Amino acid sequence: MKRHCLALDLKDDPHLIAEYEYWHKAENGWPEVRRSILDAEIMDMQIYRTGNRLFMIMETSENYFAAKKAAMDALNPKVQEWEQLMWKFQQPLPWAKEGEKWVMMDQIFQL
Repeated sequence: MKRHCLALDLKDDPHLIAEYEYWHKAENGWPEVRRSILDAEIMDMQIYRTGNRLFMIMETSENYFAAKKAAMDALNPKVQEWEQLMWKFQQPLPWAKEGEKWVMMDQIFQL
């Protein structure tokens, strides 16, 4: 199993942040998006928030590849619809590359 940690910012607006959290409650998530995550060999995914900064932890199988997931998502209309909705709330980190959403974090410490 591999762990991936990523970061992204939300727009700093309490109403948008509340709506973003609404969409991420288990009962409001889209089953097609959940299925796409599992189909990509992501075994567990958690998102944490402080202020408007998001932190995602993904536990994946050894068969997970970000490029493969991106290719699968590009062909999935429901995932594309979800991503468009999420951009209402999200904004790229200042150091993100053009078109980059979630930015991979570097591990700098382990106990």
